[in-house]
Amino acid sequence: MRSDIQPNEQAFSTKEVAEEVGIATPTVRKYSQILERNGYEFLKDGDRRIFVQSDVLALKALRDTDKPLDDTAKDLVHQQKERLESSNEIEIAKPDTYENLPHDPNQLKEFLKFLVNELAVTREMNDRLTNDMAHLKTTVSRLQQDHHVISSTIGNSAQKTNAKIEKLKDQQNTNYEALLQLEKQKSELLQKEIQNMRDEQKKEWSSQNDFNKRLEEAIQKPKEKRGWLFSIFGK
Repeated sequence: MRSDIQPNEQAFSTKEVAEEVGIATPTVRKYSQILERNGYEFLKDGDRRIFVQSDVLALKALRDTDKPLDDTAKDLVHQQKERLESSNEIEIAKPDTYENLPHDPNQLKEFLKFLVNELAVTREMNDRLTNDMAHLKTTVSRLQQDHHVISSTIGNSAQKTNAKIEKLKDQQNTNYEALLQLEKQKSELLQKEIQNMRDEQKKEWSSQNDFNKRLEEAIQKPKEKRGWLFSIFGK
């Protein structure tokens, strides 16, 4: 137990020490770890450090030193040991049960002071947690709104895309049917043209056959009767 703590001495939280010394909260923890590593003793409630004025002065010494931090920490540990050896132990009662309450007025004041500081630290932590929860709720609400907007946008976009796809399919089917009908008409016209050409060709072949037959018959007749051969060509 620390014996260099004075009655009614003010206790500080880590945040209050950071503001008092003028350094960041992580730096307070770093300096405290360096001090403890070299044998410095902090008043603790569980794993949480409770700082008093002598601790604030030690942290300021680390802040302002030009020497390596471990060397300065060793000097501070030596000073603390001298204070502990020259002072009487002053117990600060912990609020475990009502039976452990001190009867000495000075100790009772010290105990009440300790409770006040503990309540202040607890209140600060509760306020911080409340603010964090409020911020978290706001963030979650904003994320939910963003998710809703994104989902709605994606849904609308998907519907529009599907509608466009369906429209393109309908247009494609319509164009395909039109092209199919046009090809069918062209095929029918081509078949008619081919049939007409065949009919004309048959007519020509038939006329040519008739002419060849007449010519053959004329050639086969006697010479005296060939005079009419030229009449065939004249016809």
